[in-house]
Amino acid sequence: MTPTTVAIVGTGSIARVHMEALQTLSDQALVSAVTDIDAAKAAEFGARYGIRSHPTLAGLLAEHTPDLMHICTPPGSHASVAIDCLRAGSSVLVEKPPALSLEEMHAIAAAAARTGQGSTGQGSDGPWFASVFQHRFGSGAQRLKRLIHDGVLGRPLLAVCSTTWFRDQHYFDEPWRGRWETEGGGPTMGHGIHQMDLLAYLLGDWAEISAIVRRQARRMETEDLSLAHVTFASGAVASVINSVLSPREESYLRFDFEKATVELTHLYGYRDDDWRLTPAPGCADDVTAAWNAGLHGISSGHRAQFAEVLRALREHTPPPVTADSALGTMSMVAGIYAAAFRGRPVRPADLGPSSPFYQRMDGNGAGLTTLCSPNVAGAAR
Repeated sequence: MTPTTVAIVGTGSIARVHMEALQTLSDQALVSAVTDIDAAKAAEFGARYGIRSHPTLAGLLAEHTPDLMHICTPPGSHASVAIDCLRAGSSVLVEKPPALSLEEMHAIAAAAARTGQGSTGQGSDGPWFASVFQHRFGSGAQRLKRLIHDGVLGRPLLAVCSTTWFRDQHYFDEPWRGRWETEGGGPTMGHGIHQMDLLAYLLGDWAEISAIVRRQARRMETEDLSLAHVTFASGAVASVINSVLSPREESYLRFDFEKATVELTHLYGYRDDDWRLTPAPGCADDVTAAWNAGLHGISSGHRAQFAEVLRALREHTPPPVTADSALGTMSMVAGIYAAAFRGRPVRPADLGPSSPFYQRMDGNGAGLTTLCSPNVAGAAR
């Protein structure tokens, strides 16, 4: 097997997660270079892992074209860096969120189409775009996806999607965090997006969203919590909570089907033991047998998705998750913000190019004052 050549853009904490996951796949991936806008940090990262550092992305791409670029920069640069790498001929794997807006997501999809991927994610040689949504790739999610597809559990009826994490004020004092122009949103965009992606991956397209967002306690531009009611095209409904104010941290998803309840409780990544199945009366034998017969043994960390991305590149097929696949999750995020700021339910058709929420998650400032509760009004000023 000829290893896929990989370079990393950005050297923050998530880049180290990427590097350590890639080291476990050393027979499949050869990390050859790193770059960062801070040349000293790039040099330090390169020395730590024994790879060459470049002071600029342009310099790295001018010297050679890696098969795959892992983009680990702050969110505000994701779209521009991804497009530059695609144009240079490298496939890209971008950390969450893949872009700051629906407009940027469509720009990425258009760039991928021009470079060979095609608007539906199909193409012969790439380069291709993929976004990091690693919770799709653990065996629990794959097992549940198959049972839903096969109708084993019956219709999905109700879901709960809760990301209740804790980030103190110091976390948001980082200049790019908690700002619309550089992070694109608060916990709805930057934290709960992983759980919401898994929700959307399993339940499909959403049809309507009602929501509120609040800046309850932190000094920042964006929200620090959101609550949403999501109706899916299937008729299923979900309660979605995103918070960075919760000292007892938890990531929790619950799916109530006609024949069983399936629950997942974890924090930043899950294993098989973190799932729980409760069959409905009279359904235990069939449902339990199907659940036990499914895929097991794969945790939901970055390694699981990286292995699938590398496999796809070797086979000259689009790697998961393409721009089109990530767009459903990004539109749910935009729908939560739009519904909250407008104070009324929104549908996907409300988020087209003429909508301010297509261009920015805050609707270009539309209704920003509604974020503030009375006791913290103006706290981010």
